[in-house]
Formats: sequence, C-alpha cells, structure tokens
Amino acid sequence: TGTGRMELSCGVGGSAAAPPGPGPPHPAAAAAPAPPMEGTEEYESLPSGASLGTHMMAGAVAGIMEHTVMYPVDSVKTRMQSLQPDPKAQYRSVYEALKKIVLTEGFWRPLRGINVTMLGAGPAHAMYFACYEKMKKSLSDSIQHGGNSHLANGIAGSVATLLHDAVMNPAEVVKQRMQMFNSPYKSVLSCIRTVRRTEGFGAFYRSYTTQLTMNVPFQAIHFITYEFMQEQINPRRDYNPRSHIVSGAVAGAVAAAATTPLDVCKTLLNTQENTALSSLNISGHLSGMVNAFKTVYQLGGVSGYFKGVQARVIYQMPSTAIAWSVYEFFKYFLTKHKLEKRT
Repeated sequence: TGTGRMELSCGVGGSAAAPPGPGPPHPAAAAAPAPPMEGTEEYESLPSGASLGTHMMAGAVAGIMEHTVMYPVDSVKTRMQSLQPDPKAQYRSVYEALKKIVLTEGFWRPLRGINVTMLGAGPAHAMYFACYEKMKKSLSDSIQHGGNSHLANGIAGSVATLLHDAVMNPAEVVKQRMQMFNSPYKSVLSCIRTVRRTEGFGAFYRSYTTQLTMNVPFQAIHFITYEFMQEQINPRRDYNPRSHIVSGAVAGAVAAAATTPLDVCKTLLNTQENTALSSLNISGHLSGMVNAFKTVYQLGGVSGYFKGVQARVIYQMPSTAIAWSVYEFFKYFLTKHKLEKRT
C-alpha cells in the first residue's frame, strides 16, 4: 500500500468487509532496497503487465484466508450480538463462548456455515481488490498526479465495497443463520431453500443497505488508518511483513470498534431473531436500517449497540492483518517474478 499505489485490504467486515500469513520475511525485505533500475518497476505498483486477473487472484486468496482463519470467533460474535439470547447461549468472553460451544454442541459447531463463506469470499474479494486497485490508481493520478491520496484511497475502498457486499450479502445471511444457537437449518442448501420459500428472495438482501452503511465507513477508516500507519512505520514502502501485519491489525481494530453498532443491526436483520421480535410484538419480518436501529435500542438501550464489540475487534484484528500481509506478499512475489522473467 503505498504512495499513490496503496495496496488493498480486504474488508469485510467486515465483515467486510473481507489472506494467509505472509510466510517468513524475504531476506531482501529487511535490506535497504537498491534504487530501481531504469525500466524496472517497484513492488508496490505491481508491474504494468500485471493483469486484472493477478489482482483478482491475490484478492481471492486473501479473502478466503481472512474469513476462514478466524471463522470460529466470527461465530461467537454473531451469537454475542443476539439481543435476547437463549439462557444456554449467554457468554462472558470469546474464550468462554468457544469452550462452551465445543463442549455442549460439538467440536465442529463453531465452523458451521464456513463453506458458504468460502464460496462467497473468493469472488467477492477478487472483485473488491481489482476494483479498488483500478480506481485508486486513476483517482490518485487525477487528484495528486500519481502521489498517494488518502481521499482516493477512501473513495476507491468505498466503491469496491458496493461490489463486494453485493456478492457477500446472501452468503452472510445464510452464514449467520447457521451460526445461531439452536439453528433449525440442517445444511447450507436447506437454509437457502427455506429462507427463499418462507421469506422470499428479498430476504438475502434485507441487510444490504445496513451492510453498506457499515462497510463504507469501515473501509474508509480501515484504508486511511492502514495508509497512515504505513507512512509512520514503513515510509519507504518496502515489502516488510511486520509492518503490514501491525498496520493491518491497528486499522482493523479501529474500524471494527467504530462500526460495531451497525454490525449489531445487520445481525438482527440477517437472523430475524424470533424471541427478540415477538417480545416487542413485531409480526412479520423486520426490514430497514431505521427499524433495526429502533429495535436494538428498545431491546438493549445504548449498550445494545455494542454487543459483541470484544469479539468483533478480536476477530477483525487478525483478519485484516492476514488480509494485508497475504495481499502484500502476493504483490511482492508476482512483481519479483515478473522482473526476474524480464531480466
């Protein structure tokens, strides 16, 4: 992520919102880079020959890794955001929740729904990274003539989020319903069929506007924080896994904490918690951001908006660190490979 050529993060929100560990730092990473020879390109910009496919492949791998590595914590977050949880599904901490779920519901329970997430994360992040890189470059060129523009980073991240969420939203609906305590769905397919039959196709996009309302500020805060951190700890924009991990983790934590209230509303819209809604005599299905905000307040007051904030931050820090480090690693590896081929 660099000057005028910042790399992309995965968002998600993410869930964005939303890469594998980078592996050991390359020996060249720590050494001061030699000045670029004429005709060669720096790692940050990816070679001009790097196709859209390259960005998409790096993005897809980053997205799948980001979502799967921390998936059990995401399951806990969904449950902790429940506004009227079953007495058997009340948890004080992420660790206690994971222990309780494994002991009472089985070892694999925290991974329920991971397959639909992987299915959505690949294409969603591929489009996200590709759109982000393309927009960031053209906007930076026009705003700062090739310099690094925070405004360009924020706008590019926000527009890329529109595409990402359009693909990820249906997967999120299915995933969160599978994650809930006593989920009635036997499998991903039966969940999809049941939701479509009983609530209609629109149910898969009921939280789309809320997701966007959350992810656009999430990504803007995330990208700007990541870029700011890189300016502080890696001003030369070398390939430096440690700096990518630290910057990614800080950016993820700040963005996650700031957007938790919107995430709670999204979870309510996705899961349509029956006990919570019937306690307020809400019949039918809850829809819309404003309704979700009012309902959360009626059920939990101001503190209701921050349910699961601990789990969200714990999930997001490593997720964004993974996303950035994998993406940066792919960019470095592909750039190096292209330059070697050329020489």
